[in-house]
Amino acid sequence: RIRAGRSQPGLRPQHLSGLEIIRDLCDGKLNGGEIGSTEITFTPGKIKGGTHIADTKTAGSVCLLMQVAMPCVLFAASPSELHLKGGTNAEMAPQIDYTVMVFKPIVEKFNFTFNCDIKRRGYYPQGGGEVVVQMSPVKELSPINLTERGTVTKIYGRAFVAGALPIKLAKDMSAAAVRCIRREIRDLYINIQPVREPDDQAVGTGSGIIIVAETSTGCLLAGSSLGKRGKNADKVGIEAAEKLLQNLKHGGTVDESLQDQLIIFMALAKGVSRVKSGPITLHTQTAIHFAEQLTKAKFTVTKSEEDDPSNDTYIIECQGMGMINPNL
Repeated sequence: RIRAGRSQPGLRPQHLSGLEIIRDLCDGKLNGGEIGSTEITFTPGKIKGGTHIADTKTAGSVCLLMQVAMPCVLFAASPSELHLKGGTNAEMAPQIDYTVMVFKPIVEKFNFTFNCDIKRRGYYPQGGGEVVVQMSPVKELSPINLTERGTVTKIYGRAFVAGALPIKLAKDMSAAAVRCIRREIRDLYINIQPVREPDDQAVGTGSGIIIVAETSTGCLLAGSSLGKRGKNADKVGIEAAEKLLQNLKHGGTVDESLQDQLIIFMALAKGVSRVKSGPITLHTQTAIHFAEQLTKAKFTVTKSEEDDPSNDTYIIECQGMGMINPNL
């Protein structure tokens, strides 16, 4: 029943590419691997690492490909280099800027590192972006404890245009976002750089903005938005700013997008991980459900007591399975 409730049920190109890269990483067998398939059978072999290419041939998100591959390459026999092709800044998925600016520094707290090189950006509808991820395997993952938000110390970001769009749009997005944040947060310097992506490093025409808030305890929370034809640049900036402010309001240490992306790593790690978050998303509930089934890790989600009761804050706690890399 893969994606049974969606307008286009079954596997889309990026899901299929994700499954294929995993199959190749571990000499596995994949049955039912075609676009639109609602049922697959996957039989893994030994995870060996090496150089692999995954190409959605669409604007399907390269960040989703990375999310699929990462838990596997961490437990491979040797280092991996993944060439991921598709959309770098796609709707309904984390933007590559989010992956580099927020996901990477936080997920590396599990005690591994990776390198993410954006070769080319690709936008809806044609994609054409490419990101190269290099990663070495680890013996095991350490648990994380992200329960202290601290205070917001800086706010920064990038507003970008590419292709046929003028830099003025990026400046407008940036200015509108700063004005919006200023209404709530008056005393902080806000630095959102307007950028025009170099023509040789971007395919197609696109625009968008990501804004990150950093706190005194090293938490990173973000808001982002993408431009599209007919959508006013000010509106794009304001949308991202409002998302950021919403993510700051609940007092959690992670934003809505990071919440579900950490679940698989908490499940694989050794020991107890704790993360304080805002309202639990459906994505996170789904991730917990499957992580528990697949790994025997145990999750509990409880309302955070120490906070102002009007704050919708939760503690996601996980007793990890303590996966050990048999190859190291």
